[in-house]
Amino acid sequence: MKLVRWYVLALPVVLTAATAAVAPSVAVATAPVNVDAVVINQSTVDGVDYITKRITIQPGGSTGWHYHEGRTFGVVREGTLTRTMEDCRDVVDPTGAAVTEGSGSDHVHNGRNLGPVPVVLWVDYILPAGTPTSFDVPPPPGCPN
Repeated sequence: MKLVRWYVLALPVVLTAATAAVAPSVAVATAPVNVDAVVINQSTVDGVDYITKRITIQPGGSTGWHYHEGRTFGVVREGTLTRTMEDCRDVVDPTGAAVTEGSGSDHVHNGRNLGPVPVVLWVDYILPAGTPTSFDVPPPPGCPN
């Protein structure tokens, strides 16, 4: 009788451990680190949002992996921005560089500040009204966080 009780008590523990061992890992979106974004201007005309932001990335900071729905373009006002693209390739944008991003979830990227001074960007977004300026996503397979 004692042997049966032991199996009854142990079975839930064994099943829980087995489930955890075979459950797929869930990819988690990467959040921005040491980034400050300030809306400079925002207006909506005929169902389209026009938004301008000043984005500051401190040394060692990053935007986290994300993508945009709509048109996104801007300029690096200070510092050097390093963007890691969906194919894990780095694109380096120095002060004065124009920056554009493709639209949609197949254009994920992560903006990083690998330099000693803050990166300051002025970014314009043209989006369907009410759409967030970005969507956080997990890094693509093989790409750094």
